[in-house]
Amino acid sequence: MANLPRTSRRTFLAVGGLAALALGAGGAWYRATHTPAAHRFALDGEARAALHAIAPAILDGALAHDPGRRAQQLKSAIDAVEAAIRGLPQATQEEVQDLFGLLALRPARRLLTGVPTGWESADIGHVSAFLQDWRVHRLGMMRSAYGALHDLVLGAWYAQPASWDAIGYPGPPGVPA
Repeated sequence: MANLPRTSRRTFLAVGGLAALALGAGGAWYRATHTPAAHRFALDGEARAALHAIAPAILDGALAHDPGRRAQQLKSAIDAVEAAIRGLPQATQEEVQDLFGLLALRPARRLLTGVPTGWESADIGHVSAFLQDWRVHRLGMMRSAYGALHDLVLGAWYAQPASWDAIGYPGPPGVPA
């Protein structure tokens, strides 16, 4: 093995600091160029594409096998996630918007998730692996991001009466499904 130059601690910290600044600048740029109407969260194309890749990994086994039905279920789930986010406090909506902003930026997506391609062509195995990594990550922020995605997707999914039969839930008392 060739002798590689040894990286000093100072160089490592400088590169890490520059990378953090680059991610921060990218997030600020995304927020500035993808500003939804005031006080109204909106899933843009990249965020919707990310959810379209993430939701099947979280809902593994719950979605229909028929491609047409599956596509409709995914659309309904993603629309329900957007509605759920709109019901959150403004500060929380901004945090979720920042998370989707990072997931939309190619360098951040590659660094944080390891997904090398765009969300449209992301492999469910790759997505499941990064979600599992986030679930048990040593940094609390990554675990929180996983928890947010997990709870938003599952909450939106099981809030839909069409999902209740699969888990044997008859619905709230006195409310027809």
